[in-house]
Amino acid sequence: MFKILLIEDDVSLFQEIQERLSQWSYEVYGINDFSQVLQEFSEVKPDLVIIDIQLPKFDGFHWCRMIRSHSSVPIIFLSSRDHPTDMVMSMQLGADDFIQKPFHFEVLIAKIQAILRRVYNYNTENVELKTWCGATIDYEQNSVTNDKGSIELTKNEFSILKQLIDQKNKIVSRDSLIEGLWNDQRFVSDNTLTVNVNRLRKRLEEIDLGQYIETKVGQGYRAIDEASL
Repeated sequence: MFKILLIEDDVSLFQEIQERLSQWSYEVYGINDFSQVLQEFSEVKPDLVIIDIQLPKFDGFHWCRMIRSHSSVPIIFLSSRDHPTDMVMSMQLGADDFIQKPFHFEVLIAKIQAILRRVYNYNTENVELKTWCGATIDYEQNSVTNDKGSIELTKNEFSILKQLIDQKNKIVSRDSLIEGLWNDQRFVSDNTLTVNVNRLRKRLEEIDLGQYIETKVGQGYRAIDEASL
């Protein structure tokens, strides 16, 4: 049974979502103290987080940052706010999806199922380990390991890395990366992708691999191997 942490202060909406998700065998937890969201997140150890933007004490963006500093758990924003900058901000912070209220429950459950399937239940084709620049790329764990250590990437970071490694030594356009990440380019700015690539490169620098992601100005990015340096 997957555990979902629903960070929502609207009691009636929380209860409705909790009841509906329980019918799909999900175990849904709420927040008791909205000033201690990170602590309660650590206690629950959820498999997925659904978070509203407008919350008491601090907004959802604050708590997304805090969660992302500790975990790569998938995150879905659920909000009545409809400004494109909210969607862009959620992507820049590493969220996996953004659903606007009011919403059809069928849409929410479909997105939850798709994310959980992608993150926790890779098919046999994707489970294989790949190597790149002396590192092992684990498609099941979203991790990169070499003799310098091991890092676990967020869904967005790993998606970018996978796209680049799948076309190693070839330039992957910015549009292709954006489409692979979010499917809908209408509200995604170039800066959003840049933020995510910079975050990926910073993580890779922890195990001395940052230099193997090249920026090709005006074109896109490419993952090169050691022999290409």
